[in-house]
Amino acid sequence: MLHQTKVPNVHLKFEPDRNGVKVVLEIQHRNEEKRLEMFEKLEQYKVILEEGFENGLVWDFAFERETGQQVCRIFTMLSGVDINRQVQWEEMYTFMAQNMYKLETNFLELRELITE
Repeated sequence: MLHQTKVPNVHLKFEPDRNGVKVVLEIQHRNEEKRLEMFEKLEQYKVILEEGFENGLVWDFAFERETGQQVCRIFTMLSGVDINRQVQWEEMYTFMAQNMYKLETNFLELRELITE
């Protein structure tokens, strides 16, 4: 699932799988220099972006997808749940809704600052 941020090459998304679920802010620019530049801009506002996340967020500037595409990611994760176990869906959906709301709200606070 993908949510547009109105910032080119920056997306908010959910990633549920067999090992857990992630709520992710992902920078997908093909140009490595521009991708890292955006990551560094976000890092300058780390305190704002991590507000409300008790354990902070995971900052990964060099994530490689299975396709080989390089992206930068900032995310939170709930481990120990499986998308294929229907009894865990409520826990997963609650985690996704609460954490996406926080991540999106925090991102919107600084969106204008990073696009200047």
